[in-house]
Amino acid sequence: MVNRELIEVFSEIAREKNVERSELGSILEGLFLHLVERERGDASNCSVIVNLDKGEFEIYVEKTIVGVDGVEDPVMEITLDEIREVDAELAEDLEVGDSYVEIIDPMIFGRRMIHMAKQFFSQKLQDVEKKYIYEDYANRVGEIVIGTVHQVQRDNVFVNIEHAELRMPRKEQIKSERYRRGDSIRSVIKSVEITSRGPDIVISRSDNHFLYKMFEMEVPEIEDGVIDIRAIARQPGDRAKIIVQSHDRRIDPVGACVGMRGSRIQAIVRELNNEKIDIVNYSEQSEILISRALSPAKPLDLYIDDDRKYCIAIFDDDDLELAIGRGGVNVNLAAKLTEYRIDAFGKKEYERKRVEQESLLADIDGMPARAVKPLSEAGITSVSDLLNSDEDTLLDIKGISEASLEKIYDAVQNFVEANQAAAEAEDVEEATEELESVESDATDEAVTTEGESEAEAVEAEEDKEESEETLEKVES
Repeated sequence: MVNRELIEVFSEIAREKNVERSELGSILEGLFLHLVERERGDASNCSVIVNLDKGEFEIYVEKTIVGVDGVEDPVMEITLDEIREVDAELAEDLEVGDSYVEIIDPMIFGRRMIHMAKQFFSQKLQDVEKKYIYEDYANRVGEIVIGTVHQVQRDNVFVNIEHAELRMPRKEQIKSERYRRGDSIRSVIKSVEITSRGPDIVISRSDNHFLYKMFEMEVPEIEDGVIDIRAIARQPGDRAKIIVQSHDRRIDPVGACVGMRGSRIQAIVRELNNEKIDIVNYSEQSEILISRALSPAKPLDLYIDDDRKYCIAIFDDDDLELAIGRGGVNVNLAAKLTEYRIDAFGKKEYERKRVEQESLLADIDGMPARAVKPLSEAGITSVSDLLNSDEDTLLDIKGISEASLEKIYDAVQNFVEANQAAAEAEDVEEATEELESVESDATDEAVTTEGESEAEAVEAEEDKEESEETLEKVES
């Protein structure tokens, strides 16, 4: 009866923790073996049989029969006389050297062992629970989950989902967001690892896959495989760019992602704390793809080297700032998205650099005269030729030493810096002239306004005098 009650108590606790019956049986076997070991010092010769259906368990100890004077270890050995006290009939069939199985009464553990049993059982249940949590979330990496913020620390935000605690490190957070205890947040499961403290479940809101899953949730065509997301580049909380491709000519991938009146894209933008999202329609032509990726700016010209994965993008001078973006975010995201290294230039700046690169070495001040001819014979005549040549290649040219090469580089460097200074001075002069022009226009407008006011005042005075004269005539 005691056994049944004990089993029922443990079974009830296990049900509350959602522990399977097979796991419960293993835990109980381990529990009783632990109690035997604490009570007797050794449990290597013990075995436990637990019957959850009947609510029964039995503990068996296998001992070796020894002579009356041969008992050295009471835990492992027993005499025939001790067996006769329990079962005289059985003792008649046994002899020294045989094995004897003794049944242990659970009551021998006493009350002092009950507290220890509860601690052991509780710890084992926690281990099983952690194992279940790990196995569950290890199979859900990449899924979107919704949890409640439980604790906010400097480097981590801890989110609870039922019995599981998930961790969002600082680098996986959107920098512009602030989290508070009790907030409900959506994130993607990034990784799951087992540690000494239990499963470490890392979630993310800044990962590219989180944006992918958000589009998958909001755009049915992506979930169905009609539209593919080819690439994603993000500056979390600021701007993101994605490349989409439709496998059905009747479906516009950009329009499908935007949704009716922007309903789909707006839902994603709100979830990402107003992160701007540029949707790029895929093209196999690199010039078209790069041009679309640089949106919202529109390049005037693109010079692309597909082998080197390099692109020079030329923009109108007024659009250059938009093309680069705050902190270079727009051009950098476009480069990540297309996997091309992109350098953006204003039209005027590019023309200056082009002229600079095409300048002949012979025309540069300070260029060693003796070095010009050997370089020219090697096919190096312009600044561009020199800068695109390897230093070892230049030193292999007859007549070019390390000292002369250093002078050549110094001359070119001074030439470039002088051109840059002149260009900056020209920009300042243009800006000054523009400012003076604006101020002049403002002054002219003010004078015109003042003149108009004086004329209106004179006209009003004349009208008043005419009215007074008319009134006098009427009265007379």
